[in-house]
Amino acid sequence: MSTEQITLSDDTLPGLPEKVGRPRYDRRRLRPGIVHFGVGGFHRAHQAMYLDTLMGEQPEQGLDWSIVGVGTMPGDARMRDAMAAQDCLFTLVVKHPDGRLEPRVLGAMSAYLFAPDDPEAVLAQLTEEQVRIVSLTITEGGYHVNQVTGEFDPADEALQEDIASSPGDAPRSAFGFITEALRRRREAGTEPFTVMSCDNLPGNGDVAGKMLTSFARMQDGNRPDAEPLAGWMEEHVQFPNSMVDRITPVTTQEDIDALADRFGIEDAWPVVCEPFTQWVLEDHFTSGRPAVEEVGVQVVEDVEPYELMKLRLLNASHQALCYLGYLAGYRYAHEVAQDPLFVDFLLGYMEKEGTPTLPEVPDVDLADYRQTLVERFANPEVRDTLARLCAESSDRIPKWLVPVIRHNLEHGGQIERSALVVASWARYAEGEDEQGEPIEVVDRYKDRVMAAAARQREEPLAFLEDETFFGDLREQEAFTKAYTHFLQQLHDVGARATLEGHDWS
Repeated sequence: MSTEQITLSDDTLPGLPEKVGRPRYDRRRLRPGIVHFGVGGFHRAHQAMYLDTLMGEQPEQGLDWSIVGVGTMPGDARMRDAMAAQDCLFTLVVKHPDGRLEPRVLGAMSAYLFAPDDPEAVLAQLTEEQVRIVSLTITEGGYHVNQVTGEFDPADEALQEDIASSPGDAPRSAFGFITEALRRRREAGTEPFTVMSCDNLPGNGDVAGKMLTSFARMQDGNRPDAEPLAGWMEEHVQFPNSMVDRITPVTTQEDIDALADRFGIEDAWPVVCEPFTQWVLEDHFTSGRPAVEEVGVQVVEDVEPYELMKLRLLNASHQALCYLGYLAGYRYAHEVAQDPLFVDFLLGYMEKEGTPTLPEVPDVDLADYRQTLVERFANPEVRDTLARLCAESSDRIPKWLVPVIRHNLEHGGQIERSALVVASWARYAEGEDEQGEPIEVVDRYKDRVMAAAARQREEPLAFLEDETFFGDLREQEAFTKAYTHFLQQLHDVGARATLEGHDWS
């Protein structure tokens, strides 16, 4: 246990223990090139890590691309305070499966702005010519997509205020800041920045572009005397798609204490993650980009094959393990992924049902990728909870698994494992596990899914009636036959016995 504690700052970097990585470049030479909205754990473990690596390995390529973080939500005040106290430095701790911790202090963020403190300071940064990218990790909900129509949903209070505002008014929302900054750049003759989504949703760049221009069009409608912005954005602003991947659990007090005790570092908000990381990025930028391909980013013309691979193998596999594992009594992903019975089921789903729906994925060995996923899920140090993976299922199953089922029904492929996954969600949504303990169902459509699940013992297809989630699967006999069989088995014998009692060959 370390006794001497070092509080992170530029001045204390030289005194860090030798086994702790730290910036190997002169941070005084950093120049902001990226403004990032939504500085949380994933951004700091992913995009900030790649840029820090580029700065260290190729400073002539990287130092002009430092990050200015921006927070717009009240809760972001905590990040403001943490970053202000330690010169925007923070520790990334990679958690290896054998228990080894690998800490590394990252210095790619040069400033952090809390928008409610000074909106004009944020706009001033966004309109700097040197800023060529605005990146986003604002969560799926931050894009304000109506899940039924796929169109822009302006119901959020901050959005409403920004839509009704006049040119030059201080924005409240990320969308408000981005559009106001683009308006000011257009007026000043400054080239527009690229908007780069790094959120975990399909076609993230396309979604960002559609939602932001829809927002701008609503603003235009309330500003009859101003030159419209939406059409100009569609013509001049790039929104590249990307696929991002790194399991990044919420930082706990235990993580903070371990960093202090084992390495002598006092960090107000470190971030922890798994060893694996991947970033596939479309090469569609308005005004240049950092040379991230030099530090492991796959820069491609079309990200869709990689995106489908992740959605249908990684994301759908999380659903394949979480409900069955929870019903069987497990509470962490690594517990399920270390059980041979569940591993065989997972690999069977990935190989027999998920993979046949994929196009060719350039430069990826899918068999190796599948095995790597199981190894990642089995990392006991990450401690990813099944409750987290089971949350918001009505957003996840329709996007990640239902397309797999549809493809295989249309092409005569296997659907039995997918049918069991859907049945296990339906059983989980009853709100009680196999031991009779209550399940806290977390879902924005909680009332709908639980009401349907409550009827299914008498009406076996009740859960499939919601076409918002399942379309016409209720009418597909090949699917409903397997689904009702497995739902009955889950009720009669439970998750483990259902897996053990079926011939999956």
